[in-house]
Amino acid sequence: MGEGVGLDHPTQGVHQRSVELARPGRRPSNSRLCSRTGFTLGVAASSTDPIRPFTPTADELVAGNERFAAAFTDHELQVSPTRQMTVVTCMDSRMDIFPLLGLGHGEAHIIRNAGGVITDDVIRSLCLSQRYLGTREIVLVHHTDCGLQLVTEDGLKAEIEAEIGVKPWWAVESFVDPYVDVKQSMRRLQMTPFIPHKEHIRGFVYDVLTGRINEVTLDDA
Repeated sequence: MGEGVGLDHPTQGVHQRSVELARPGRRPSNSRLCSRTGFTLGVAASSTDPIRPFTPTADELVAGNERFAAAFTDHELQVSPTRQMTVVTCMDSRMDIFPLLGLGHGEAHIIRNAGGVITDDVIRSLCLSQRYLGTREIVLVHHTDCGLQLVTEDGLKAEIEAEIGVKPWWAVESFVDPYVDVKQSMRRLQMTPFIPHKEHIRGFVYDVLTGRINEVTLDDA
């Protein structure tokens, strides 16, 4: 994987605990009330949740960018990632991918979506990353306590259809066990004809309680 990326292999106990957290109807052990939002972390919001006040904060981002630009030193970074690596991961706000993996700016492409699953659009991005920007290694990072463990394909689509009269055509890609879903993602990458370089694909699950990533292989039982 290269210098600066600490990767721990999973143990049976870690895998079993992840499965426990993922069981339907079980509230993850790190569920807690978020003072900023008023929602309980680890539990999906629904239409029955109490309405909470919302205040847009984009202006804070503009101010933050001013501070960032004042100390900006990355102007000499090249377009192609120096590690020739692409990381595919979840959009979860708890995962700050560069420090989480010991990466520096400009070292890897980061592709994110809900769940970090391999969809057509992820394959499109990987195809461009490899064919035009020289990447050769793919790293998948799912995580425990994922929001996609709390919904079902049919349930979400039925809810949306009942609300607006149209069922979504896209797949929700919900799952129960992130370890199992990493394996499915690895298999999808191996099967697609649109990604030319598949020799270096590795998968991991980030534990949101410990901060560690645990490797998943297709040989795992």
